[in-house]
Amino acid sequence: MKSEHDERNERGEHDEHGEHNERGEHGEHDERNEHGESGEPGENSEPAADPAGQPPAADGGRTDPATETFVAHRNLLFTVAYEMLGSAVDAEDVLQETWLRWVGVDLDAVRDRRAYLVRITTRQALSRLRTLGRRKESYVGPWLPEPLLTAPDVAEDVELADSVSMAMLLVLETLTPTERAVFVLREVFDLGYDEIAEAVDKSPAAVRQIAHRARAHVAARRPRGLVSPAETRDALDAFRRAAETGDLQGLLDILAPDVVFLGDGGGIRQAVLHPVVGADKVARLLTAGLGRMAAVGTLRPAHVNGYPALILGHDGAIDTVVAVRIDDGLITGLYALRNPEKMSHLRQETTLRR
Repeated sequence: MKSEHDERNERGEHDEHGEHNERGEHGEHDERNEHGESGEPGENSEPAADPAGQPPAADGGRTDPATETFVAHRNLLFTVAYEMLGSAVDAEDVLQETWLRWVGVDLDAVRDRRAYLVRITTRQALSRLRTLGRRKESYVGPWLPEPLLTAPDVAEDVELADSVSMAMLLVLETLTPTERAVFVLREVFDLGYDEIAEAVDKSPAAVRQIAHRARAHVAARRPRGLVSPAETRDALDAFRRAAETGDLQGLLDILAPDVVFLGDGGGIRQAVLHPVVGADKVARLLTAGLGRMAAVGTLRPAHVNGYPALILGHDGAIDTVVAVRIDDGLITGLYALRNPEKMSHLRQETTLRR
């Protein structure tokens, strides 16, 4: 079985509207991002004091309109950037870059401030996504998205929870940067084709084609049907019991025959360097590995990326995050993230919005 990263690399870059070189080329809007958002109304180059956090209030304790607008939409902008990148650290960097450009905009010339901010964020995320693509080429072992600790109520927005799940973010990894941006903006945030066209620097007709192709690509690879938090929780409970007791048959009962296990240690922590495929191989790996870790640490449930997950703690620190993909009631994907550089957003809940 090919991994999703292999699939993406074999696909080639394939669109007659300039999609064929998505991962290597720097197009017009990349150059614009490096030198400011040219073509937008009235920007200047004055820097801000605090790029992406809670910017300082103006004189008299009142925030200025630019700050108020940015803060009001900050969670939305983070969600857009994160879904495009799969990296919370890089999403925060994109917000800083967005803020620096936003404070130089003449607000009187902006018709729709929310749309304008989303447009800046998308362009910055596209530029960062290409950089990430090159970084992943030299990554040690499988690459998994950076996990987010999320509030249980995120699951109430079923489409949002599905869009940030580990399983869906891995599917999005198989798209080209522009396909991913178009899919996220259209399918998750319901932006119009004209708005998306401005954000990705394509014609509306080209965006419709890209959206159609991306939708079909994702539909062929995403989990079959929406999975409820209760289903995920039940599968994880069974998984935890089987792993802690070494019950091999108990694990086999909840694993799909073609289950895929991915481990991400980033070359820093020990992890499998290649996908492990097949219920028997995965079950034996887990009964040995998780059994040993559970004996010296603690497995606790948590909400990660909108769905129930397991966090293994050891010596007061997070050692491993375990998330699953479920199809037809069985676990078809198991993801164990151990890279300590990806644990920063597990200390407190991240608010997501759309």
